[in-house]
Amino acid sequence: MAVNHTPVHGGNVHAAARELRRPIGSILDFSASINPLGPSPRAVRALRNPAQLVLHYPDPDCVSLKQAIKDRWHIAANRIVVGNGSTELIDLIPRALSIRFAVIVGPTYTEYARAVARAGGRTSLILAKQEEDYRPPLEKVLDRLSRQRRSRPAIDAVFICHPNSPTGQTCRPKELQTLLAVADRCGSWVIVDESFIEYCNRLSCLPQLLSHSRLIILRSFTKFYGLPGLRIGCSMSSPTVAALLRRHQPPWSVNAVAQRAAEAAISDAGHARRCLAYLQRERARMSTALSLLEGLTVIPSSTNFLLIELPKPFRSAAITAKLRRRGLLIRDCSSVEGCTTQTVRVAVRARRDNDRLLTALREMLRR
Repeated sequence: MAVNHTPVHGGNVHAAARELRRPIGSILDFSASINPLGPSPRAVRALRNPAQLVLHYPDPDCVSLKQAIKDRWHIAANRIVVGNGSTELIDLIPRALSIRFAVIVGPTYTEYARAVARAGGRTSLILAKQEEDYRPPLEKVLDRLSRQRRSRPAIDAVFICHPNSPTGQTCRPKELQTLLAVADRCGSWVIVDESFIEYCNRLSCLPQLLSHSRLIILRSFTKFYGLPGLRIGCSMSSPTVAALLRRHQPPWSVNAVAQRAAEAAISDAGHARRCLAYLQRERARMSTALSLLEGLTVIPSSTNFLLIELPKPFRSAAITAKLRRRGLLIRDCSSVEGCTTQTVRVAVRARRDNDRLLTALREMLRR
């Protein structure tokens, strides 16, 4: 698989503000899928007086945050690695585990392939089909693993985003459990990125962690907990793998302010419940409204974003550029292998923001 070494991500409001010569606050960013209600009030309070935190080096072991993660998800501290965003951990894994060939379930986050390439490895994409609403094709991955002894090169790892970005699709639990069992027998790692799992927590792989030593789960404090600017995430794995990842991690990679805010965020169950309730209502409303726009196809989603297929005369790059000039950023997914030139992704934001986007799209499609 050829890897694009120029990353294309959403969320770069700084570049848009410079280009448009507008203040960042005037731009509505639908390209980054962040909790529409923002961070927990507890996390915000934890950020109000950071002076005492910046006088010393941060805790390199993240002991207090690991205890909070242990309490929240019932995972032993020696299984947890805290990183500078889950993207740092994605970058660590191929080097720490000497991954030379990985299968990636796509279309998905491009950093998995880039991380393997930086470690000197190669990747192969197994792509979901548009006509199947991009349902993750785990049966094809199982077929590849079952032919492991006859295939060259051997599959060192499988990367799965669950729920997936940019499609919003989840894996079927039974298929995922079968995949974990087969990967164990084949000696392959399975890396499951659960950065969006809080939106459908009952589908998490965490209950499988104790019985599958080659399973690594990634979590993020960006998407649901609303802390993208602090860059913090974590992995959960066997104690042996966790120790190996920590040995490859640079010292003090997670700053003290991020640790304190993340600890406060995951302890606020009330805010989490409010966010889920709002998201479920607003996602349904926005999905219905988008579906009523002529020619648009909305892919069902379990997350805080929606993947949209534009009608044939339109191109995602052109629509994205036009909206950008109006201060509305959406994610052009045509650069994601497995998506089409009509594919865009939009985050679910506050209702008034969503209505602005709906109005703009309605006008453009009518023209």
